[in-house]
Amino acid sequence: MSDGGFDPIIGALNTSLNLRLANQNVISSNIANADTPGYKAQTMEFESAFRDALNAQGGIASHPRATDPVEPEVYEDPNGVESLDGNTVDRSSEMAKMAENQLLYDASVELLKRKLAMLKYGITEGGGNR
Repeated sequence: MSDGGFDPIIGALNTSLNLRLANQNVISSNIANADTPGYKAQTMEFESAFRDALNAQGGIASHPRATDPVEPEVYEDPNGVESLDGNTVDRSSEMAKMAENQLLYDASVELLKRKLAMLKYGITEGGGNR
């Protein structure tokens, strides 16, 4: 913890949460436009966006900063099947993606809570054993 005491795991979890939020927004937009004629479903690949974000920040070992912006690439879903009105949103598939993304977001939040609890314990309980 030499870089101002900032923990690199917290930075990585922050990046994960920001990307999960961005992914949730893409999925929500697809669902909201499921009945819009001509709408093309959008997607983002979380794993590659997360890897790119960590690499841009110098990797997890270099203490990514919580203020670094995360701007994942959003593009037209190449797996979309066009309906008669030109729309490529598969509502059931998008709902499944949303549920999965929410579970993974919740897991990241839980990991962050546990990491912060460990840090708090180290400060309050472990601080007197110097």
